[in-house]
Amino acid sequence: MKKRVLITGAAGFIGRYVAKEFSNQGYDVIGMGWGKFPDYADWGLSAWYEAEVSLEMLCEYVGQPDVIVHCAGGASVGNSVRHPRQDFCQTVDATSHVLEYIRLHSPQTRLVYPSSAAVYGNVKVSPIPESTPYNPVSPYGVHKMMAEQLCQLYASRYRLSIAIVRLFSIYGEGLRKQLLWDACNKLSNGDRSFFGTGEEVRDWLHVSDAARLLYLAVEQTSLLYTEVNGGSGKGVKVKDILHSLCIAMGVEEEPIFSSVYKDGDPNVLLANNSEVLSWGWRPELDLEQGIASYVRWFNQCQ
Repeated sequence: MKKRVLITGAAGFIGRYVAKEFSNQGYDVIGMGWGKFPDYADWGLSAWYEAEVSLEMLCEYVGQPDVIVHCAGGASVGNSVRHPRQDFCQTVDATSHVLEYIRLHSPQTRLVYPSSAAVYGNVKVSPIPESTPYNPVSPYGVHKMMAEQLCQLYASRYRLSIAIVRLFSIYGEGLRKQLLWDACNKLSNGDRSFFGTGEEVRDWLHVSDAARLLYLAVEQTSLLYTEVNGGSGKGVKVKDILHSLCIAMGVEEEPIFSSVYKDGDPNVLLANNSEVLSWGWRPELDLEQGIASYVRWFNQCQ
């Protein structure tokens, strides 16, 4: 009999890739969250429930899955700054419903929670180890921190099996926001102006590699509670990412930076990923190849 996994937020960018990975690994995959998802079967799901992630809806539709990967939640620093209450409900409140569902109705279910490096905020140490204290600088980061703390509480108090993976800069085909999407649109329209200095450092990981990591995290839930960084371990400056993007798009002029920072964006986010490397996981997609693939997808969207 197939194992069953629920992917909350499976219609989202990361959720789709996670669903496909679990399906490829032989799981029966069901999804729940907001939004239409007419092609859910193409992403490996056997069912899609367009519903709020709440205790009531989980009880009605989900049963007792072997695994839940809780991808639903706020997904934008900028949106969290503009709508902090909404981001709180999408991230913290939804996570509390998932945890209560497992506690009350399916305590054998293993939970994998994709969190964010935004919980670290601006830190002086680089690369960042998992032991780094919380210091979020945006509502998005604060709410991810609160969701993590709820997971920690439920794991210790109610003996739930939970793995938290703090994802760094995830990119890939299908992502219609954040740096690469904005940059492709700007460059294709002849606009070379960007926020910041270009010296900001990010740890880039293709979404397919992130999905594999979240699948592998299921086995780590046998430790009752674990938290790890989900990053490549390689820091790349924003100006270098944009330089590679320009080459892939055939743009000869270099980007121009305003030295104006976006609210809530840390200067450096680079993962110490030694823990996940010890699992036997390695990123498979080279960054240059990933950028070229993203540009091909973007061009097809036009």
